[in-house]
Amino acid sequence: MPGFVAGKKRFTDPNMCFSNFANKDKSTFSKSNHCLRSEVDPDDDDGNPILPGLPDDVSKHCLALVPRSNFPTMGGVCKKWRRFIQSKEFLTVRKLAGQVEEWLYILIAGSEGKGSHWEVMDCLGHNRRSLPPMPGPDKTGFGVVVLNGKLLVMAGYASIDGIVSVSAEVYQYNSCLNSWTRLPNMNVARYDFACAEVNGLVYAVGGYGEHGDSLSSAEVYDPDTDKWTLIESLRRPRWGCFACGIEGKLYVMGGRSSFTIGNSKFVDVYNPEKQGWCEMKNGCVMVTAHAVLEKKLFCMEWKNQRKLAIFNPEDNSWKMVPVPLTGSTSIGFRFGILDGKLLLFSLEDEPAYKTLLYDPNAAPGKEWRTSEIKPSGLCLCSVTIKA
Repeated sequence: MPGFVAGKKRFTDPNMCFSNFANKDKSTFSKSNHCLRSEVDPDDDDGNPILPGLPDDVSKHCLALVPRSNFPTMGGVCKKWRRFIQSKEFLTVRKLAGQVEEWLYILIAGSEGKGSHWEVMDCLGHNRRSLPPMPGPDKTGFGVVVLNGKLLVMAGYASIDGIVSVSAEVYQYNSCLNSWTRLPNMNVARYDFACAEVNGLVYAVGGYGEHGDSLSSAEVYDPDTDKWTLIESLRRPRWGCFACGIEGKLYVMGGRSSFTIGNSKFVDVYNPEKQGWCEMKNGCVMVTAHAVLEKKLFCMEWKNQRKLAIFNPEDNSWKMVPVPLTGSTSIGFRFGILDGKLLLFSLEDEPAYKTLLYDPNAAPGKEWRTSEIKPSGLCLCSVTIKA
């Protein structure tokens, strides 16, 4: 494979296959794998083909077939490989090749409530590993969204020496390269806000501002332009709420509003095509867990942990499903999604507790069972990444 360069080492064996490449000494590339901004070979020629002697479309298919565990090493070969692995096209090619894998990313609370870290599990709960630490100081109240197979952690606040600092920073974790990168700041620093992905765009709505003021502002991030843009604000300030994307629309519910007494049942719905908000009145109140599965929203309300609330946007209706009694009657839950099923992780440290699993496609009466998939600590939130 003439002209193939990795760092300062040149491979000239035309018969070298990807499996051999994957088994090379990974120390050649390890220096950049966990950096916030990785360096690549400055001598890389952008005009070279991805793989010498092959059309780029064939080369891209070849790269997509390499085992996922070797992606960080591949990213250190040259700029062209790294850019392709970071692109939306790479995810598309892997989908067409039937190589997409599903992983559960769980944010685990640190001991004594200090800090947090991400751990990753496959669809069987195996291959548990930790991510490189999130950049910057330990924060809380931040938003988490999955965009194009990547994990985005946005805004939040940090308390340093008793001084609270509200952030507008956004960081992206690329699971293929096992590294964090910095994205443009949001227009408004905020925490305890709602966020979600809709049609390949990320929305951030409401929350608290720099001075503890409640916000009605909303903004959207477009990965193609790499910019945040302010959109029409909510009709009222809202905080402690959550958002989800269903059928091309943004739903914001839960939390509190300055125009209501106590918790808000109003649902704010944003239509990207019309670029405007409308309102419904039959939402949840205080939601401790939520997830979207098969175009339906699953919620757990704070006051009723023994009922699973399922929202169908087609007719704006709610369905209540009893949760089997397990452990303490006051036990709380966080949600996870794997293989089209809903996982209920306990918020209490009970060694004998087994994760509850809800299968919406199971035969009536058989929707609930238990799963061996269990976080190593208290689950703060979780997201599913397919890449």
